[in-house]
Amino acid sequence: MSSILVVCPGCRKSFKVSEKFAGQTGNCPKCKHPIKVPTAQQEVKVHAPQAFASGGKTVSGELITKPIARKEVKVTPVAATVIAGAALLALLIAWIGGNRLFSSWVVIAPVLALISPPLALAAYTFLRDDELEPYRGKALYIRAAICGIVYAMLWGGFEFVGAQGILSAEMWTWLFVVPPFVVIGGLAALAAFDLDFGNGVLHYSFYALVTIALRATAKVPWPWAQS
Repeated sequence: MSSILVVCPGCRKSFKVSEKFAGQTGNCPKCKHPIKVPTAQQEVKVHAPQAFASGGKTVSGELITKPIARKEVKVTPVAATVIAGAALLALLIAWIGGNRLFSSWVVIAPVLALISPPLALAAYTFLRDDELEPYRGKALYIRAAICGIVYAMLWGGFEFVGAQGILSAEMWTWLFVVPPFVVIGGLAALAAFDLDFGNGVLHYSFYALVTIALRATAKVPWPWAQS
């Protein structure tokens, strides 16, 4: 003999009773509230298998037969060419020009502002959160530009601190000066690309390592060596 699911309207306790009590009224065994046992035809079906066996329905009422594919961020050939071209151009200019060309921040600043957004975009493509909808198109390029400019400004702040004698070639001074720059860089990546803070720090670290390599190639002296 099958059973019927009953929910008490008083205490909301659910329990099963034999189908022979269908249509009858009795008291809840917990709170004694009167309960009318529904008939088998009155039972509420949570879902109809035929409507959901294939994955449910869309807003328009059409059956979903396969998972909805999520669009992934893709670096278009144009974007990839821009990123690679900017990196190679920066490396070539740094190698040819050297310290003769990059002796002043009047020259360094615009070059840094030019290469920083492509570097921020490149790092986002492999550090983004796979659980979030990726940024694409115009929104992605704007966020990369903002993040890149913030990173370039951090280089300016680093130069200023070094020129003031707060930072030197001695590594113990870096333990106090560098962490705030890393934190700000990580927060910038978090705000621009919705990365978690750990990946934001990695994002900024990637940028810093690449630009440090370019600086070494161009033989640009560190600020404490210029004073």
